[in-house]
Amino acid sequence: MEPLEAEIRRRISLAGPMPVRQYMALCLSHPQYGYYMTRDPLGRAGDFITSPEVSQMFGELVGLWAASVWKLMGEPENVRLVELGPGRGTMMLDMLRAARVVPAFREALVAHMIEISPALQQRQQQALREVDPPPLWHEAFNEVPEGPAIVIANEFIDALPVNQAIKQINGWYERTIEIDSHDNLAFGIAADRIPHFEQVLPQPVRDAPLGSIYEWRTDPLPLEIGQRIMRQGGAALFIDYGHAQSAAGETLQAVGGHAFANPLVAPGEVDLTAHVDFEALADSLDSMGAQVHGPIGQAEFLRNMGIEKRAEALRAVAPHEKAAELDAAVARLTSEGRTGMGRMFKVIAFADPKIGALPGFAA
Repeated sequence: MEPLEAEIRRRISLAGPMPVRQYMALCLSHPQYGYYMTRDPLGRAGDFITSPEVSQMFGELVGLWAASVWKLMGEPENVRLVELGPGRGTMMLDMLRAARVVPAFREALVAHMIEISPALQQRQQQALREVDPPPLWHEAFNEVPEGPAIVIANEFIDALPVNQAIKQINGWYERTIEIDSHDNLAFGIAADRIPHFEQVLPQPVRDAPLGSIYEWRTDPLPLEIGQRIMRQGGAALFIDYGHAQSAAGETLQAVGGHAFANPLVAPGEVDLTAHVDFEALADSLDSMGAQVHGPIGQAEFLRNMGIEKRAEALRAVAPHEKAAELDAAVARLTSEGRTGMGRMFKVIAFADPKIGALPGFAA
């Protein structure tokens, strides 16, 4: 038995069934045995590939987006370019390369990396070792120095722990992780229903049939970012997979070795994620006064930002045999079919209302 599973079983034996949120948090970020704390999960040798690893064009276009936002902010002389969960540092490296197109922006920015994983921070430091001035690393967003900020997060929100509730005949009950009669980890249901839960649910979820599962997040980070932006100026761009409207349905999933896995088997050894509820995210940010843009599909955003023109420019200087690779990268990032990332991944931005319309979200 892996050490993390033993620790989870110990906690359940002492305190009773564990909420799904707590289980997910332990699996991903336990200080010793959490999935992200012990490995580099990216790339063909890992468990999954993200958009920045597909092509440099992705990070370059996001970098140009940041430069455009900086201009709309009034070109502050000192701005923090913050990336949440920076993977291998690939996207930040591509963003900083693109930022050179606007020399004053490149001069004004300092890169800040929010990373809890020692293993990934080491990869990031290696990738960005020649960046001047060097990026600064933090374990939490609130460690970023005060001042205007442009915040970027790609496939970050989906890894924040998710709560689950299941609808029963007399109300909604929190879903838990327990040890079943066969001595296996299994999903269970809390003993008591969640009081007044239906009153805060979106209407489509209230009308869901018995047995339906509803997921929601309580992590305060998106709101902390929104408050910081409203107080000190700036904007944030989140790119992730999820649904545009709030709805019932289970989306918690595990991935290992580029294949789906059982989320209750080998905790800490596989990645756990759940879809982002973009409607709930937008509503919470709008309620604090931030100007929300989107969500729109990743394909629409990248086309609005000029991915075809960027691919054409790269083809003009690339060896002939690389042209097919560029075409394949554009297709994967923008295809709206089942295997593409163009529709499943969505883009949402929020900003200080004084900035006005943001690039990439034109009607």
